[in-house]
Amino acid sequence: MITKEEFLFLFEKKLSGQCTPEEKRLLESYEDDMIMPDDQWGADLGEKKRLHGILKASLSQSIPEKNILRKSNQFPWLRAVAAIIILLSVGVLIWRSQQPVIKQKIDAVAPVPYKILPGGNKAYLTMANGNVITLNGLKNGTLATQTGVQINKVKDGVLAYSKKSTSGPQELAYNMINTPRGGQYQLVLADGTRVWLNSASSLKYSTAFYGKERKVELSGEAYFEVAKNPSKPFTVNVNGMGVQVLGTHFNIMAYNDEKDIKTTLLEGSVKLINQDHLALLKPGQQGSFNEQQRAFSIKNVDVEDAVAWKNGFFVFDNEDIQTIMKRISRWYDVDVIFPEKFRRKNFGGTVSRFNDVSQVLRSLELTGSVHFKTEGRRITVMP
Repeated sequence: MITKEEFLFLFEKKLSGQCTPEEKRLLESYEDDMIMPDDQWGADLGEKKRLHGILKASLSQSIPEKNILRKSNQFPWLRAVAAIIILLSVGVLIWRSQQPVIKQKIDAVAPVPYKILPGGNKAYLTMANGNVITLNGLKNGTLATQTGVQINKVKDGVLAYSKKSTSGPQELAYNMINTPRGGQYQLVLADGTRVWLNSASSLKYSTAFYGKERKVELSGEAYFEVAKNPSKPFTVNVNGMGVQVLGTHFNIMAYNDEKDIKTTLLEGSVKLINQDHLALLKPGQQGSFNEQQRAFSIKNVDVEDAVAWKNGFFVFDNEDIQTIMKRISRWYDVDVIFPEKFRRKNFGGTVSRFNDVSQVLRSLELTGSVHFKTEGRRITVMP
């Protein structure tokens, strides 16, 4: 192998016709020992063997006949410069020829769009002693035992209480289950009542319901299937209002950022109570309580719309975009921004809650009256 300096020296001697037979053979064998300037082969210049051929062909084409070369002996430095220029020119041409390939590789590695996935079974259990247990990710089985009640994770997304002993002291103990934004969970209370908790919600309850009544406290949204027990009424306290039942199926929506508390009855009967105000609901009715007006209003509704979230759907029934985006924000754990003086727009339709958020937003955009810009976990609503 020879260096670039040796090659240039021999090449200059060949141009002047002064090479010895041994030097000519060495120069001719350069095809097998060629090195680029500074002994560097850039990875972006391609395969070395192929470039040998390109470089040799370019050099051979640039060498004039011997009788012509001899006429330029008076300028020997030009020949050395010419050799260097040939090497550099070929290198540059080869490098440029590789650029489309390099660009294609860069274009092929396009950034993956950031996906905002739907919520899932996530919740935190706060025990009577203050200990907090993260439920998502835990194996099924017994988590704890309190005052004769066993707490079990029976399957993914379901926590169940069961009485194991009626002897001993009957002490009241309260637990609380919280779902974050993007979370949901099911709960089976010690009396057999089943509760589905929506995202950004909490429920405080007795572990065993000792005494003459069953009371729970709700913040957010939950669907109840209350176990019947005529001798022990079941009451849900929510933001100063009480929902009293004996055994029934109903949904309560009572988020702090909503102006109304809505109770929707599917089966049985419920009594809505707030100080001196009282209302009775029949199946298929929804009772709304406005804290500012301090009064109940009752209307007939499609009850399946009210519990669609439990079954994995968003149902928009001529609702304004601000209300819709609150629901999307809670389930997908995103922040929503509205521009100033955004005009009220109403929408209707049904969309799966288990789609990527982009699909939900696209279904709203198909109306042509609203658009969205997503940056990370922030969604901006645009007219």
